[in-house]
Amino acid sequence: QVQLVESGGGLVQAGGSLRLSCAASGRPFSTLRLGWFRQAPGNEREFVARISRAAFMQYYADSVKGRFTISRDNAKNTVYLQMNNLKPEDTAIYYCAAGIEVGDTVSAFSSWGQGTQVTVSS
Repeated sequence: QVQLVESGGGLVQAGGSLRLSCAASGRPFSTLRLGWFRQAPGNEREFVARISRAAFMQYYADSVKGRFTISRDNAKNTVYLQMNNLKPEDTAIYYCAAGIEVGDTVSAFSSWGQGTQVTVSS
């Protein structure tokens, strides 16, 4: 079982930036595919971004492409989500996820963090 702990959420004005971090433990980090999802009130959890094990490939939801960047540091067992030019519609709880399967769906990830709130004011 993989343990994931997110940090870095908060309140920011539209156009601002935040960087989320997620520290992982419990399994060799380099074997994990990692992703970020978000869930706004009343909505289902949705895919934001994911990164391959060696960080060669990154994938993004269309809604965040060009504004968000996912990265990982395998030496620090940490995955990051840099969020720039934030919009009010980015407001949600953001979840870090880890797994060994390939895909953008919730079911492709077997381990989840507790979530961190991101609020973007207009």
